[in-house]
Amino acid sequence: MENLIRISDKGLVSAKELYLGLGLNKTNWSRWYPKNIQSNEFFKENIDWIGVRHNDEGNETMDFAISIEFAKHIAMMAKTEKSHEYRNYFIKCENKLKEDKPQCIEDLIILQAQSLKDLRLQLEETKEQTTAVKQEVQNMKDVITINPSEEWRKKTNILINRICMKSKNYEGIKKEIYKALDERAGSDINKRLKNMRARVLLNGGTQTQANKLNLLDVIANDKKLIEIYVAIVKDIAIKNSIVV
Repeated sequence: MENLIRISDKGLVSAKELYLGLGLNKTNWSRWYPKNIQSNEFFKENIDWIGVRHNDEGNETMDFAISIEFAKHIAMMAKTEKSHEYRNYFIKCENKLKEDKPQCIEDLIILQAQSLKDLRLQLEETKEQTTAVKQEVQNMKDVITINPSEEWRKKTNILINRICMKSKNYEGIKKEIYKALDERAGSDINKRLKNMRARVLLNGGTQTQANKLNLLDVIANDKKLIEIYVAIVKDIAIKNSIVV
């Protein structure tokens, strides 16, 4: 049987993974789950679902471990092209799980209690990991304090050098920074540099003086560009776990 979605040995499914697999809008997830999971009158917390918060690329996000029965319900309610495919898949998985069903009610109660205990332990571990990650990110934010009016060139150069050493991709990092700068500021930094060099020559400067000018000189002449540039470097440094 082809694995359409991950199902734990306890017969549980990630609600978010199912949501995305059904082809539902990713951006609507945070508005979808309160109504369709947390406020669902037919499926109850700690019986049919358990909420789990975890870290996704530095951002805390919500997910739910749900029963196969609940997953079948969500699949059919979605009414997408994948709905029937997922429902049929869950029915097959459910039948397979039933082959190993306990033979007496006492065994079933013990198994259900153990499943809830395991899920609670996983939830606690996830919370601890999330807290640790949030604290690490906060620590980096606290350390990386660059005031655009005070030595911003020196401090950003230190961060960029450390990012490049870690990624071993100096040119790629620089291109990424200046591309982001142009996108956020709505500018053309290279065109501005050409214009700046041309003005030096028009004002009687030498070609050597003009050639010494670089992109940071362009940024230094525009307070808005300085602030955006510093913010971009800080964001990339945090993303790469770099501190001053």
